[in-house]
Amino acid sequence: MTEVAVLTADDEPDLPGLDGLPDSVRVTHVRDEQALTEALTRADILVVTDFRSGMIERCWPEKPSVRWVHATSAGVDALMFPALRDSDIPVTNARGIFNRGIAEYVLGAILLFAKDTMGNLNYQRLHRWQHRETRLIDRQRVLIVGAGSIGTTVGQLLNAAGLEVEGTARTERTIEGFRKVHAQEDMMAVLPHVDYVVITAPLTPDTEGLFDRETFRAMKPSAHLINVGRGPIVASEALLAALEQGDIAGAALDVFEEEPLPENHPLWDKPNVMISAHMAGDFIGWRRALGEQFTDNFTRWQAGEALNNLVSKG
Repeated sequence: MTEVAVLTADDEPDLPGLDGLPDSVRVTHVRDEQALTEALTRADILVVTDFRSGMIERCWPEKPSVRWVHATSAGVDALMFPALRDSDIPVTNARGIFNRGIAEYVLGAILLFAKDTMGNLNYQRLHRWQHRETRLIDRQRVLIVGAGSIGTTVGQLLNAAGLEVEGTARTERTIEGFRKVHAQEDMMAVLPHVDYVVITAPLTPDTEGLFDRETFRAMKPSAHLINVGRGPIVASEALLAALEQGDIAGAALDVFEEEPLPENHPLWDKPNVMISAHMAGDFIGWRRALGEQFTDNFTRWQAGEALNNLVSKG
């Protein structure tokens, strides 16, 4: 009997989509430290849906029974505590599940800014008929900061919509649908020439705080920022200053340094900011899709085949 422990937050339902696992698999959903501590000395596989509590690191035993950890997210920065990172236990993620949803969110945000939809909604509330001219997105320039799996899907959808797409990655490379992918170290030279900056990068020591006052000052005053990567990549105080001083024209933010965003945070009241609750990739049915993705990978694991979506822990 193979045992799969699924770490689930108190306010979340059990992970669906696991009904395709064979009868020889026992699935246990755990929600507290006592249950997790016991599971880590008994279970063969740990599936993680609760990333932010730090519970796994606190409960991690000296000799875990776990032989594979699967994260139901694309980013795993919150999961990589030293004992797991330094172990031989493979870690996989949910790469691919959220790509299209995030890409559509980004395209929607660009259209929102180009067509001044926020202005339309405001005038509607005021019962005011206010004619304006708005921008075309055709041939507008976009920089995707972090041209990985998600960034590639975002860029290709934007390219299909008529935008001119460039990206950054660790090294210069060629990706279909991108005019050019620059080395990350060249980002500052590209920023002054683009109309939209889209952050899809993971959180690493190199990206934390990447968008600071200097970065915003390098952008066009008419440019918009869209962050669907990780909150700490953008320094909130620097963003506020950039918005207030006109260094950039606006922002669509799905992730923040502190989540949930505090009710009294000044970003809530900025007329040129759209805020969403870390939901850019969460389409109807996404939880089941995550469970089914793990089930497919379990079939590979049981057959002794290489796992999909292995994460580099280095």
